[in-house]
Amino acid sequence: MNPGLEIRTDYPLLTLNTFGINAVASRFVSLASSDDFKKLIESGLLRREPFFVLGGGSNVVFCGDYKGVIVHPVNKGIRLLSKSTGCVYVEAEAGEVWSDFVDYCIDNQWFGLENLAGIPGCVGASPVQNVGAYGKEAKDFIDRVHLFDIQTGVQLWMDASQCGFGYRWSVFKGEMKNRFLIDKVVFRLSTEFCPDLQYKALSSALSERGIDSPTARQLADTVKQVRDSKLPDPKKIGSAGSFFKNPVVSRAKAESLLEDNPDMVVFPVGDAECKLAAGWLIEQCGWKGRTIGNVGVYEKQALVLVNRGGCSGAEVKALSDAIINDVESRYGVRLECEAIFV
Repeated sequence: MNPGLEIRTDYPLLTLNTFGINAVASRFVSLASSDDFKKLIESGLLRREPFFVLGGGSNVVFCGDYKGVIVHPVNKGIRLLSKSTGCVYVEAEAGEVWSDFVDYCIDNQWFGLENLAGIPGCVGASPVQNVGAYGKEAKDFIDRVHLFDIQTGVQLWMDASQCGFGYRWSVFKGEMKNRFLIDKVVFRLSTEFCPDLQYKALSSALSERGIDSPTARQLADTVKQVRDSKLPDPKKIGSAGSFFKNPVVSRAKAESLLEDNPDMVVFPVGDAECKLAAGWLIEQCGWKGRTIGNVGVYEKQALVLVNRGGCSGAEVKALSDAIINDVESRYGVRLECEAIFV
């Protein structure tokens, strides 16, 4: 093993996943610098054993002890790379806490990420998951991603156009899964603040606060307020945030559903498709607030599954499957999990 890189064994993961599931990793390594990434690749460990990259642990459900290597990036750093008329390029290390990064950008008058304020997790996960909220996604701002090729050790930059971004999707979850480690991300942000208030819950919250023309800080704070009103504090109640993706269906399917369910929440996506509100579907099936064993559906938001105390990953999976099957049986729409079972 390369000197200076500590590989820990039988490492507890209870405090490293927001669902609060008690699991243990056979091996665990923290990466505090690009040099650590390089040492880990050169060790060959990730080519010999299964591995999982764990950032903030905010969308992970451990179904048992992890029989492999947990890779935990904790590298920090935010740098202004360049500034030109109207835009800036900002580089952030993978281990930066996403919400802190958004706040830092606002403080420095680098704009665009305000609607993504308060999202849990780390910067390194943003291109993998293409995190999004309130009408914006990470792909709208990512310029390029710096990678280590696990097989060859080669370092390279991948442009956003090569990342295959989709709704909570990227090539890093698909054909390039487990091929690279991401150690930093470059974002293209604006020097001019232009608020995006198209999301009704957000514009309504601003109106309630008497804000007609919000500053970037006011918008970000309101986004956090709206999130906090719907999502539990993981320090008090274990969860993985929004557990299911909002399903995308054909416009014909949406129109058919609306005939029988005129109050169904539907968002047009282009000319041919529509996005349905997964939380609405789940609530209509009677799951909101229900508990089975040690896991339940949050009382304030049906999209969220919560740990009622000492729940296991198997319990979460069983509840998730029951909800998916129930929604499909009633509406002919199959939900997909946004959370990841490991």
